[in-house]
Amino acid sequence: MTYDSNISSIMVALGDPTRRAVVEKLAGQPMPVGQLADTLPVSRPAVSQHLKVLSEAGLVTATQSGTRRVYALNPNAIAALRDWCDHLWGDALSAFQSEAARIAAEKDISK
Repeated sequence: MTYDSNISSIMVALGDPTRRAVVEKLAGQPMPVGQLADTLPVSRPAVSQHLKVLSEAGLVTATQSGTRRVYALNPNAIAALRDWCDHLWGDALSAFQSEAARIAAEKDISK
């Protein structure tokens, strides 16, 4: 299965602990920059820069609400990330099952 090249952008964006914290905050509810900055140990301009990276990776979207931009997680990007993780997990389980079967067969042969 081939995954969208955007997964690479998502992974790079999530490589920063502050951006992961922003994603975790937005998982609870959409928020404007000011509200996010109030919950994080970085400045409002820094939060804006992190949101820019997350937006470019497709992880967050912004909607205008009066004079504020409210940021939210992009469910399509989260679903793509989950699909990618599920695919890796499926491969890991298959490899484990194959190795367990090989070891069991090897033990039966040596009896």
